Amino acid sequence: MRLVRHPVLCNYYVTYRCNAKCSFCDIWEKPSPYIKLEDVEQNLRDLKRLGVSVVDFTGGEPLLHRQIHEFVGLAHDMGFITTLTTNCLLYPKYAERLRGKVDMLHFSLDASEKEVHDRGRGVACYDFVLESIRVAREMGERPDILFTVFRENLKDLEAVYRDIAQPNKLMLILNPAFDYNSVNTGEQLTTEELDYLSAFGRRKGVYLNEAFIQLRRDGGNHVAAPVCRAASTTLVISPSNELVLPCYHLGQQKFPVDGRLFDLYNSAEVQRLAALEGRLPQCEGCTINCYMQPSFAVETSKYFWQALPSTVKYNAAKGTWKRMLTR
Repeated sequence: MRLVRHPVLCNYYVTYRCNAKCSFCDIWEKPSPYIKLEDVEQNLRDLKRLGVSVVDFTGGEPLLHRQIHEFVGLAHDMGFITTLTTNCLLYPKYAERLRGKVDMLHFSLDASEKEVHDRGRGVACYDFVLESIRVAREMGERPDILFTVFRENLKDLEAVYRDIAQPNKLMLILNPAFDYNSVNTGEQLTTEELDYLSAFGRRKGVYLNEAFIQLRRDGGNHVAAPVCRAASTTLVISPSNELVLPCYHLGQQKFPVDGRLFDLYNSAEVQRLAALEGRLPQCEGCTINCYMQPSFAVETSKYFWQALPSTVKYNAAKGTWKRMLTR
């Protein structure tokens, strides 16, 4: 049964540019402009009308945009739940400007050893993560550690949890890697590895959406009976101010927004494409977390019930329920 029939999330790409070269991502290879403040202002107003409650300012590396603090501040003041993920290379420089404006601030860290993490990211950023944790905590911020899980770094989970997340009283978010387009992460975890990850996710101070694990056990999305609700739950806006459908990773069509996001999203052409969510040939086997998370939240499938405990756990720890209920 569908519980929510309006979009709940906006993935707002401020730029595709990145100062890292992660092995599991191809976005840094793309040329890209930067979003404009006047477009953000209009689009946020339309997102509010559409019922969106969470705006994820993403990239590329979102802190490469010199006005990022203005964007998150504007969205936060309008009552949106704001999220931002960074590799931390620029966070110490811009931390004060972002202070109090990001509800869910994620610092990416994928290994317990500097050489391993930096090699996977293609740039020396491990020390910046540790420095960012120190700076954020001194300002009273509560970032999370976002750990992208591959077969080869499962062994590092314990050390990151024990030596970094727990001593700093930070939530450790487990983000199982996923394949898309030509990006092959080798994310096919064995049954035993999925069991280990699932058990780890039940620890204090750890967030893992258990439905992500079940989806992988089930072989991902199936076009004959799709679980993906990417286009009806999530709006993707590109740095060129385009609406991207059905999602960023499998984007097939792009529509110039031109200050009319509300009308554009509700247009017959966009809704026709949105109805194909999870049913396109390339959607078969998809496990992309960015779109499965909101998909699981809007209808009472088995994934809804599996996702619910971890969602409650995270929001209780972060205190975001209050903002969601009073927005």
